[in-house]
Amino acid sequence: MPGFGEMMALATAIIWAVAVILFKKSGEVVHPVGLNLFKDLLAVILLLPTLYLFGETLFYDAPAADYALLLFSGALGIGISDTLLFMCLNRLGAGLTAIVDCFYAPSIIALSIVWLGESLTFWQIIGTLMIISAIITAIEKDGAGTVKRKDLVLGVTYGILAMLTVAVSIVAVKPLLERSPLFWVSEIRLLGGVIMLLIILLFHPERRKISLSMISVERWGYTLSGSFVGAYVALVFWLAGMKFTQASTAAALNQTSSIFVFIFAYIFLKEPINLRRLLGIFLAVSGAFLVLFT
Repeated sequence: MPGFGEMMALATAIIWAVAVILFKKSGEVVHPVGLNLFKDLLAVILLLPTLYLFGETLFYDAPAADYALLLFSGALGIGISDTLLFMCLNRLGAGLTAIVDCFYAPSIIALSIVWLGESLTFWQIIGTLMIISAIITAIEKDGAGTVKRKDLVLGVTYGILAMLTVAVSIVAVKPLLERSPLFWVSEIRLLGGVIMLLIILLFHPERRKISLSMISVERWGYTLSGSFVGAYVALVFWLAGMKFTQASTAAALNQTSSIFVFIFAYIFLKEPINLRRLLGIFLAVSGAFLVLFT
């Protein structure tokens, strides 16, 4: 079907934006570690039959080193990164988080230069500077709405660390991704994330409080629906987009999720929109496109 891959990639952006709004509501009650663990456990359970439905297997014939690398990638890019992202979301709100999220693109490029020997173009440098300026512009005091200065600093720090850690996790397995079944890769990475979160929970001083927050009925609907949409549906659509269209095209459409998050945050969360935030999202998304496609 002509345009099918493009439709799937754009749908991924919209679906993820919806999930971010649901995670924001759930995160008002559920601890970031608990929310991340819940969504990953649900995704692991749902992906298992999906994997076999598409002719793949959990016990794929691959070297032990591949399994170890994927588990490490999941521990860092899902277990740690997503927890940091939820911490950022709780402090900044969905709209500002969407701007910080665009730091993912320069993180990928920077690590690709260090690890994969790729080079940085002039326009990619300009794009990176645009994203940094977008973050600075959006978090100025008169553009931050009701967000406290302490939360701004912590939120941006958590967000940037989330983008850096997920970038490391993706670049580390990039060669492996090109020669492995995608659902199998996703399942093993999720297992790595679950293992990391269980270790964090085991040694966390508030492990009882975190565990109880996971099953809190107060935001159960948001927790369950956000986890289902964000960790499972978005993943399936993302894989379809990558499979049925060019990776660059899919990546461009995926990046529009920041715009959708920004809009949905205004509509559903009543987060303020002003000139600074509008300029911030424009600079961030434009910069991300320059980094990714020049």
